[in-house]
Amino acid sequence: MATLHSCSFCSLHSLPSVTVKYSRAQPRILRFNCRSSSDDKEDYLLDAPVSIGDGFSFSGGKYSDEPSPADEWFNKGKFVKAYPVSGTGEKAKDPIFGLTMGGSSQASSDLFRWFCVESGSSNNSPILLIHGLPSQAYSYRKVLPILENNYHAIALDWLGFGFSDKPQPKYGFDYTLDEYVASLESVINALTDKKVTLVVQGYFSPIAIKYASNHQEKLNGLILLNPPLTINHAKLPSSLSVLSNFLLGEIFCQDPLRASDKTLLSCGPYQIKEDVAMVYRRPYLTSGSAGFALNAISKAMKKQLKGYVEDTRAILMDNNWSVQTTVCWGQRDRWLSFDGVEAFCKESKHRLVELPMSGHHVQEDSGEELGQLIAGIVGKRSSL
Repeated sequence: MATLHSCSFCSLHSLPSVTVKYSRAQPRILRFNCRSSSDDKEDYLLDAPVSIGDGFSFSGGKYSDEPSPADEWFNKGKFVKAYPVSGTGEKAKDPIFGLTMGGSSQASSDLFRWFCVESGSSNNSPILLIHGLPSQAYSYRKVLPILENNYHAIALDWLGFGFSDKPQPKYGFDYTLDEYVASLESVINALTDKKVTLVVQGYFSPIAIKYASNHQEKLNGLILLNPPLTINHAKLPSSLSVLSNFLLGEIFCQDPLRASDKTLLSCGPYQIKEDVAMVYRRPYLTSGSAGFALNAISKAMKKQLKGYVEDTRAILMDNNWSVQTTVCWGQRDRWLSFDGVEAFCKESKHRLVELPMSGHHVQEDSGEELGQLIAGIVGKRSSL
């Protein structure tokens, strides 16, 4: 009598189902169902009508015919083209199965597309809201409405995140921290020709600080949300570090629950709601490109973060640093310890604002409070 076994490996990591049949009379039959989504069949994508995540997917399948929160967020935004594509223009292939990747994993022909959501008039002073690792511009959804009356607020997705381009590593963008610094300069220039206030969160803070060190004349101010500031911050927490591991990290980066839910929930008190969770999961559910990008970013962070943290400390302590800088710190951060932060801010003469009920992702835990705080900081500087 035949027995049927389903592959727990694939079930655990959201891979296509593998069915193995055993029989005394028949040889073993292995079925592995996977394919490239380059044929653009609608039923392969989740919430296909507005999805742009059409790369190779480990977890395809249409789950809803109704508009989702991700659709609603997507409809509020636009694409800005910035930062030239490098490489030979060769079509990207996924590193596991060798299949040609779909559109969202391919580099553009000229400039990368960055997804951003804006609020307020473009005539007002610009505030650029930059998310951390791993997150999305969506994390600032509660901040944007508070800033819209007096400022031009812009929340953007980094390359590799949200709805921005996610080229396959080594096919136009390698996700190194140096590339992120250069690309940030390009997208800021594309978004505005005015002096801008940068609000940047978490592990992407050193990238913004490196950019700012070379372009102080372009900044009205810098607001850092739980940035890595001490030598003890130069090591990724385990829930992020594991994403850089060989093979295991590549698998975990393709698992929406590990790539989004676990990283959001492990770093603070945040309790994620299902409709919000689906927005963060969306890139990983619709395309393998988001997972491949996250794996590459995690590897780069693990390798380069220490040097960037050292540069951050040197830049912010330098007597030539003229950008008014505020550090906002969620006291319930489980990834970055507060030890040494107060002493650093005191020595470097930068303002420190503590948020006792917030964790690492301050904008998620205390979005409205953060919006009011940003408005107050920028407003005070404008009146000087």
